[in-house]
Amino acid sequence: MPQTILSIQTRGQGLHEFTDQVVDFVRRQSAEEGLLTVYVRHTSCSLLIQENADPDVQQDLRTFFSRLVPPSDAPSMTWVTHTMEGPDDMPAHIKAALMTTSLGIPVREGRPMLGTWQGIYLFEHRDRPHRRDVVLHLSP
Repeated sequence: MPQTILSIQTRGQGLHEFTDQVVDFVRRQSAEEGLLTVYVRHTSCSLLIQENADPDVQQDLRTFFSRLVPPSDAPSMTWVTHTMEGPDDMPAHIKAALMTTSLGIPVREGRPMLGTWQGIYLFEHRDRPHRRDVVLHLSP
């Protein structure tokens, strides 16, 4: 069963698309059909499939989650006790808990069955840049 690990360098909070790398991995496997699992090996970022045509969608998602879970030094977050790694750390864990760390994507005719405007994103929840490992696994 083919498997690889992608290294995704983030620039801090925001969505980082890596659809092309996933499509390339699947293409190289010469598998007509299967199930692709995409899994991120970290607890302060998440994965999602989202529109990739209008960058405003990405900005609005980032703004929404920032408003939903503000930094731990915000007045509404005084209940947070895990602050040792900075005001963005515990909120990043909360956001990751609300989202997902793995995706299952059907493969047909040697391609992930994504919709026309769908892209695969790593959603970085920390303020500073990170290198994130994403595992791709293709099952027949």
